[in-house]
Amino acid sequence: MSDARVIVVGSINADLVVRAERLPAPGETVTGGRFSRHGGGKGANQAVAAARLGARVAMVGAVGDDDLGEEALGLLSEDGVDVSAVARTSAPTGVALIAVDAAGENQIAVASGANAELDPDAVERAVHAAGPGAVVLGHEVPEAAVLAGARAARGPIVLNPAPARPLPDELTALGPVLTPNAGEACELTGEREPEAAARALAARTGAAVLVTLGARGALVLDGGAAELLPAPRVDAVDTTGAGDAFNGALATALAVGRDLRSAAAFAVAAAALSTRAAGAREGMPARDEVDA
Repeated sequence: MSDARVIVVGSINADLVVRAERLPAPGETVTGGRFSRHGGGKGANQAVAAARLGARVAMVGAVGDDDLGEEALGLLSEDGVDVSAVARTSAPTGVALIAVDAAGENQIAVASGANAELDPDAVERAVHAAGPGAVVLGHEVPEAAVLAGARAARGPIVLNPAPARPLPDELTALGPVLTPNAGEACELTGEREPEAAARALAARTGAAVLVTLGARGALVLDGGAAELLPAPRVDAVDTTGAGDAFNGALATALAVGRDLRSAAAFAVAAAALSTRAAGAREGMPARDEVDA
């Protein structure tokens, strides 16, 4: 999909990962884990996912003027992501502390660092300069930066509202495709059932809503009946980053003009394949691996 243009406005982190037999309960210490360090941040992961699927990707974000920031930019560049619009700040690079159990489930705590310093004026300039393309936005950067990216978009807008926070009317009026997971959809609407939550969100945006459901796939609501797109079965090693793979793949497919259902099926397949290896990015597939 070399003709796909994707612009990602979002977070860039260093992921510090401990793999253990099980996740700790509150106040509990679980020993015997294995430590590793990876590039992370939802925005950066989405950029890598899109790049590996063949898109031309520009990353708009911020890192610290520190070793972790230098490493994060180097990893993105190695995957072919344009990092010229990533700011270097005096705040430290964002860090995520991730625990992963033997079944691939995870717990994540994030220190936002430089991500919280992302300047909305710089975002608007960068997105406008990047030209037409699908724009991916996420909630690990300030609301003002998200709004700036949406206003400057010249193509489909994919908003991954993770973590969940109230959606301003100015943003929903721009008609983004929303991609919450089931928990985020419930938190955003108060509706416990994914379809009811999707309909409540679509009523605000007038656009499609895709609720990701983990190993079950994704629920797609695009103006009519909701449809469940099942995920292919894989031997999951680590689900960290699966949602990011979904969003990067969805934006890539939309950027080349695929209809929403086809783009969603492509994204579901890419997300499932991304769980095959430990780390948020290690299992993210190349275009020829995704059968959708």
